[in-house]
Amino acid sequence: MPKVTLHRDGHAYEGEVAENTNLVVKAGIKQFPFPYLRYGCGMGKCGKCACRVLKGAEQLPEPGWKEKKRLGDGLHEGYRLICQLWINHDIELEQDKIPSEPLAPAVA
Repeated sequence: MPKVTLHRDGHAYEGEVAENTNLVVKAGIKQFPFPYLRYGCGMGKCGKCACRVLKGAEQLPEPGWKEKKRLGDGLHEGYRLICQLWINHDIELEQDKIPSEPLAPAVA
């Protein structure tokens, strides 16, 4: 089972999830990483779930068009939209204390 570590507000939260898990879906049904993960629409439009990947990025698929459009240059800084990822390996994430302003225009 993949181990997930989420850093937010100066704290680290750890938990395990089943393979092929979407963390926003799990949080939406009140399972880990709820209530620690900030998220919004779950469709790659709002960007509220943006996290910087600290470890495990090499195991993730290439960013899709929604992430590219929404995050722009943030991708080069290690940010990903967690709602667009299905976790199959250990991962360590950091979510900024204050949501960033949109890094790129929202997908219409």
